[in-house]
Amino acid sequence: MKFNAVVAGVGMTRFGKHMDRGLKSIGAEAVRAAIADAGMQNSDIEAAFVGNAAAGLVTGQECIRGQVILRSAGIGKIPVINVENACASGSTALNQACAYVSAGLYDVVLAVGAEKLYHEDKRKSFAAFSGAVDVEALEEIMNRLKSAAKDSGAEKAAGGAGENRSMFMDIYASAARNHMKRYGTTVQQFAKVSAKNSYHGSLNPRAQFREQLTVEDVLAAPMIAEPLTRPMCSPIGDGAAAVVVVSERKAAQLGLTSPVRIISSVLHSGWDHGPDEGGSLELCASEAYREAGVGPNDLSVVELHDASAPAEITGYESLGLCGKGEGGVLIDSGATWLGGRVPVNTSGGLLRKGHPVGATGVAQIVELTEQLQGRSGDRQVQGAKIALAQNGGGSIGSDAAAMCVTILVR
Repeated sequence: MKFNAVVAGVGMTRFGKHMDRGLKSIGAEAVRAAIADAGMQNSDIEAAFVGNAAAGLVTGQECIRGQVILRSAGIGKIPVINVENACASGSTALNQACAYVSAGLYDVVLAVGAEKLYHEDKRKSFAAFSGAVDVEALEEIMNRLKSAAKDSGAEKAAGGAGENRSMFMDIYASAARNHMKRYGTTVQQFAKVSAKNSYHGSLNPRAQFREQLTVEDVLAAPMIAEPLTRPMCSPIGDGAAAVVVVSERKAAQLGLTSPVRIISSVLHSGWDHGPDEGGSLELCASEAYREAGVGPNDLSVVELHDASAPAEITGYESLGLCGKGEGGVLIDSGATWLGGRVPVNTSGGLLRKGHPVGATGVAQIVELTEQLQGRSGDRQVQGAKIALAQNGGGSIGSDAAAMCVTILVR
């Protein structure tokens, strides 16, 4: 489907550890900010899609998460569609909001992503991630990860998954070891991703972590699951983001002076495919590029799902920013830093901005909209015109369970 939605306003909270705030408070803050940024009133919103992945497990809020958040912001009556799609919950909510506007069903639709992951009982937080795989095959998955870790001599990765860390760090660690073995990618290159994103995050007042790290700092940090040290792993977090999308007709009525258009948003799930066959990310990227009429070389800035540092390296390759196996070389070249050919994760990415799961996909759109409008301050990409967001989540077999790629233009 050809998308033709216009971003009228964006808003988000600072991501972080908000033990004194609930999902309603966090979500309402982002909603109010987006509506104010659009110059609208609550009464202008005609429908809403609200992404959240883990409230049922962490807070106990089920069934009506979006309605609860929106009512706390003073919004009722309208259709509210709750979206749960693992780490891609937020981008899926945005995808659907844009589809409704592009199809002409509504002129003004709100997309929200909100998550509350910090809890006094850390096991509840980690359980939210363990539920993002086929739970009937969970024991088999855990045994396979432990076996692979032992075979490669990864002592830390051989135990503790899902207990003192998200099991997804073990999935990423296993993929990282395979990438190193096959392509010669180094631990230093993974560390360079974390150092880069820490620099970008240090410039972002809404980032969860703002301390700037060197490659040496990253390598010296505690080991989580070989080869991943702590700064190579995205943290859990609390936060929310919201975007008001409107039709072209409504954009003209509003007289938007610096419109950002979402011209492609492609959503797929993973499937059983061969080890050397492109997966859900490659499929989403190729369709998004085709629908938008652009290619990787046209991109000005990218927000990529760096749930781990190796995920950014492989993301470069899957998005066509470089060839297969060349992600390590790309980070070494400086091309993905601010000032480089195609800056990636100017927000600090999931590694430093944080990863409140359901909020991440919408937060990426907030960052890219502000970049395209020249509102990003010290981390501004000069002359940014075309942006791409990639957000995926869950794991089935050897692929993500949900994947979304969105392209924005100014």
